[in-house]
Amino acid sequence: MAKLTRRRLLCATAPLAAAPLGVKLALGGQAEAAGHDHEAHRATAGHVETAASGHAAMIGEGAPAVGGPNDLDALLYPPDPRPHRPGRVREYTLVAHDVELEIAPGVFFPAWTYNGTVPGPVIRATEDDLLRVRFVNAGAHPHTIHFHGIHPTNMDGVFEIVGPGDELTYEFPARPAGFHVYHCHATPLKKHIHKGLYGAFVIDPKEPREPARELVMVMNGYDTDGDGENNFYTVNGRTFYYARYPIRARKGELVRIYLANLTEFDLINSFHLHADFFRYQPTGTGEHWEYTDTVMQCQGQRGVLELRFAHAGTFMFHAHQSEFTELGWMGYFRVEE
Repeated sequence: MAKLTRRRLLCATAPLAAAPLGVKLALGGQAEAAGHDHEAHRATAGHVETAASGHAAMIGEGAPAVGGPNDLDALLYPPDPRPHRPGRVREYTLVAHDVELEIAPGVFFPAWTYNGTVPGPVIRATEDDLLRVRFVNAGAHPHTIHFHGIHPTNMDGVFEIVGPGDELTYEFPARPAGFHVYHCHATPLKKHIHKGLYGAFVIDPKEPREPARELVMVMNGYDTDGDGENNFYTVNGRTFYYARYPIRARKGELVRIYLANLTEFDLINSFHLHADFFRYQPTGTGEHWEYTDTVMQCQGQRGVLELRFAHAGTFMFHAHQSEFTELGWMGYFRVEE
């Protein structure tokens, strides 16, 4: 297929501004083939709008997403928290693989991954657990793992480069409690992060948080043509995935979202929830909470969101950079009584 760029996608599909969100992405390839036939775009947009019954955004089968309804469950739902127990060891194995990932229908990205996914698997421990992570480099380039948190410098993923075919075990007490991230720290750093070597790292406090429906959302972008600008944006790695498969919740139950931003090439990313507000705790630590419906994060920032939906229904969430939304970073909660 023709190369897709952010500028080409947006310019070629400008006449679809009134169409459901996501039509811009779905018709990007058609725009190239039709030589920017604006009349054809208007006709198609009208057809889709009619089919969508006037919705302002795409949802369900019409959303251009890859895969089945449970494909990203391991990234969305973290391992269950465990009560504090002195002396416990939490062990994980991460393997670096070079993988071609289909991030949008017909769009493949040559990713560098931990365990074959972007983002990598969720790592979870309780404060003061001994965390032991065996890292095997099965990729073609040198890599490391840098964990945010407190640990000895020889476990920091900066100096101990792991070459192809080699391995290293990281071991340190998990602290402080909060929500952190991990990522490769080999140079050039921007390439190793952009290619997909990152993931979520949850350390539960000794005094457990209130039980909740817990979700992990890692925001990112993909530069598919190497021009230093992202062409697609996602949460948990695939465009429009949670628009096609809304996340289910119940009215009044506590929902806790671990939100992190690992988007390269853009200074900030954001999360906006429609028709409700949430409490936000930066880094998931301390006593400070704010009450809002929108948060901004620069690369590496993260925080914990907590909310109880006041109503049943379908609630949109997305980046509040409109361009990011139209290039894949949006979804829905489907809240039941």
